[in-house]
Amino acid sequence: MLARAIAERRGGLRFYGLTPPKRGQEPAKVRAIAQRQVERIAGLAPDGLILYDLQDETARTGAERPFPFLPTLEPLDYAREYLAELAVPRVIYKCVGNLGAAEFLRWIDAFAAPPGRDALVLVGAPSSQAPAGGLGLREAHELLRSRGLAVCRGGVAIAERHARRIDEDARLLAKVRQGCGFFVSQTVYDAQATRSLLSDYALRFAAEGLAPVPFIVSLAPCGSIKTMEFMKWLGVSFPRWLENDLRHSADILETSVELAVKLFAELREYAGEKGIPLGVNVESVSIRREEIEAACELFARLSGALRGGAQKSV
Repeated sequence: MLARAIAERRGGLRFYGLTPPKRGQEPAKVRAIAQRQVERIAGLAPDGLILYDLQDETARTGAERPFPFLPTLEPLDYAREYLAELAVPRVIYKCVGNLGAAEFLRWIDAFAAPPGRDALVLVGAPSSQAPAGGLGLREAHELLRSRGLAVCRGGVAIAERHARRIDEDARLLAKVRQGCGFFVSQTVYDAQATRSLLSDYALRFAAEGLAPVPFIVSLAPCGSIKTMEFMKWLGVSFPRWLENDLRHSADILETSVELAVKLFAELREYAGEKGIPLGVNVESVSIRREEIEAACELFARLSGALRGGAQKSV
């Protein structure tokens, strides 16, 4: 059971992350997409399936978005209606910045019925320019606690934000005190920025007499220069040497997979030294067949590495 593994602070948890299909498609087409996903994910057998709740982040930056924003189906609805036969716990992302309190509580009640199987990650507004009347992340956590529901929940960790502000460790501590039992990182391509966050995370929690909760590192294949530019638009950091290697690679997709495998090995060793239970999330958010297959390959390779020396509770 996923909630138990998180509560026991187990390392080595493996997640596969995807976005629901875009809205406005015929139900039959959505069911066909879902069936392919069910078969693929059942074969991978992850410890959990992450379903992202996409936001239009245009207000976060003045730069032009490389790909147009296409609203997707609501993750909880998609999980319950289209992925019901998949025997894998879900981690449902929910953006709260565009919700009022009453709407959020109705959603929480729907999420918690039936209770116990799935986990939840609440996400705040992408910028300070949140819609009027929308919830802040702290307010959403307080409303959830007021409901008295036993919900396994996590939070987002962003190494790039820590590099700018040097306060992500304090954010993580606050989220644990609000009820979070694990963290999922933004997509990682910068090992050094993530090491710095892990270091300050371990030190901050040690100073408070707390044990670090599981930290899930998100990795994703990159199949084109435009995909890399989109990741950068989303805030993902690419060290110059790594960006050069990708740009000048004969096979950018395969190179990105190899780099991700090496990056995770480095972070896993470092996290072990710091007593942080580390896991991995492989993101598969592209609709291109080649990138989906690369995500499956990356997941299989990292799963094999984790099984070869599974990290226990620490």
